[in-house]
Amino acid sequence: MKKKLFLGLACGLLFAAIEPFCAQAQVAPIHSNAVQGGELIGRWDITVEENGKPAPSWLEVELSGFKTLVGRFVSTGGSARPVAKVNFENGKFSFAIPPQWEREDRDLVLEGTVSGDRIQGTITTSAGVKQSFTGVRAPYLTRTAEPVWGKPIELFNGKDLTGWTALGNKNQWVVKDGILTSPESGANLVSEKKFNDFKLHVEFRYKEGSNSGVYLRGRYEVQIIDNPKTDHPNSHLFGGVYGFLVPSEMAVKGPGEWQSYDITLVGRMVTIVANGKTIIANQEIPGITGGALDSNEGEPGPIYFQGDHGPIEFRKVVITPAK
Repeated sequence: MKKKLFLGLACGLLFAAIEPFCAQAQVAPIHSNAVQGGELIGRWDITVEENGKPAPSWLEVELSGFKTLVGRFVSTGGSARPVAKVNFENGKFSFAIPPQWEREDRDLVLEGTVSGDRIQGTITTSAGVKQSFTGVRAPYLTRTAEPVWGKPIELFNGKDLTGWTALGNKNQWVVKDGILTSPESGANLVSEKKFNDFKLHVEFRYKEGSNSGVYLRGRYEVQIIDNPKTDHPNSHLFGGVYGFLVPSEMAVKGPGEWQSYDITLVGRMVTIVANGKTIIANQEIPGITGGALDSNEGEPGPIYFQGDHGPIEFRKVVITPAK
């Protein structure tokens, strides 16, 4: 009995000692050097040459199982779309995704090469237009300490458009009775000041059927849209981070009502309080959303209001930047 007990204890101790190494071996294929195309795994901030101008895009590549590369892609418009398979052979990668908001029926096709921390290649759009692109690895934006908040700043003075710039062919933004108003679809409105980490309080009102958004650092859209309350929220509805983060509930009041967002952004981590209810609690924003001004995620950026999807009003815009 003593001998069997000793052997049992010895085997148990041996298994306990080697178990971490066994577990490590089981997950080893997820490391980039263990699969073909592993150097592509990660997130990429992309710049596309579109109609002679730079336009932002984004790609994430992950390993599914032992050897299949999958991902998500944000084009120069629209939201994040799933990539069912990323092909990789002889240093070249490619994938195709079906249309989203495009009118055409053909797939978007991306082909490229990877070299260290850079990628480059071409995109053939659903309209058949070829565009060149380059990309760099997206920064982690990890913060090692809690933010120390500075003094609140009134971004809207209640009188005029001082501190703001309209981007678009037509500037329809006006200030009337202390309210920042976009009476019809037109230009987006961008703050002249740029920020890294911050707390933002914004109050807004929209008409029935309208659609707008608040862009954080000019890259991440928090959706404003007239949608009914639903038990099945998604990222395209009120309070979602467009294409990425789903609100926990629909805290929407409806058209004609003044509503508010209190948004805290630290690195990639965002908390959104809509009309007094926390609907997204310290979640990571993976990458840029459609409509972003650029894909330079490591840099500070402005606040911007979407004005090209219908009437929208703002009456209080207060930002508290981190020191």
